[in-house]
Amino acid sequence: MNILVLGGTSFVGRAIVDDLLGRDEQVTVFSRWQAGREPFGDVERLTGDRSTGQYAALAARSWDAVVDASGYVPRHVREVSDALAGRGGRYLFISTGSVYDPAQACDGLTEDAPRLPPERATEQITGTTYGPLKVACEDDVLARYGQHATIVRPGIVAGPHDTSDRFTMWVRRAARGGRMALPARPDQPVQVVDSRDLAQLVSRLLVDDRPGVYNAVGPAEPTTMAGLVQACATAAGTTVEVVAVAVDDAFPLVLAGPSAEVAFRRSATKARGVGLGATPLTMTAADVLAWDSARGFPPLPVELTPEREAALLS
Repeated sequence: MNILVLGGTSFVGRAIVDDLLGRDEQVTVFSRWQAGREPFGDVERLTGDRSTGQYAALAARSWDAVVDASGYVPRHVREVSDALAGRGGRYLFISTGSVYDPAQACDGLTEDAPRLPPERATEQITGTTYGPLKVACEDDVLARYGQHATIVRPGIVAGPHDTSDRFTMWVRRAARGGRMALPARPDQPVQVVDSRDLAQLVSRLLVDDRPGVYNAVGPAEPTTMAGLVQACATAAGTTVEVVAVAVDDAFPLVLAGPSAEVAFRRSATKARGVGLGATPLTMTAADVLAWDSARGFPPLPVELTPEREAALLS
């Protein structure tokens, strides 16, 4: 297949391109190609900028399928669709589990659960608008492409090259071992999907030419915050003693209130039936730790300093 990937140089897009190349698919990447984000040698590179609507590089070209890994506002979907003018084949849109309405969701949430109202009045992406903007994107993809549309809704994605460091924070701390302050309920449910599993699902959906909507969440077996930390410690060869502490700060993967917990109780049954893999959480953690080490353990956006953790534990 000849596949166009919109935004394939960062985390999720990079994993998708890697998987497609591993299957000997022909890949073209459309990106701004920022310095330091050029990980691929054997792909065709087209330069453009979705933030300013620069799609001239797509003119008079055609592909069997498009993977949209960088669409965040409805304008992105509209402009690229206009630029392709029907020359893109299947359109697979990477959405988010944040489209679901937490007030109406239930345990084991499936793809037909109620979503939030679409947002079209702003392009400012915040914690409040992110989900509704993606809802509007989904609506436009489905309206424009019909049976040639595929929507993938990942949960929290973990793996090497994750610049958000949401999972990396827990891996790095567990690797130090010892008594560990956990600013969350130990029994809080949590879901993370390995970026490689997500990429394999995307490739499978394209190769099989499958329409529809798919939740991409993991791991295969339900886990909790305490279980995630223990898996990270196992991957690092350390032992941790988890101690729950109360803090006012927001930490990655920690949710406030029982209504928000449905975000980590989504069903992946449909996606697993068509190819979503199940990389063990310990393997994901080990690979993230190796990647984090190779990049020199840079400062993280959010973490408990050893000094503050010691104070909390005391």
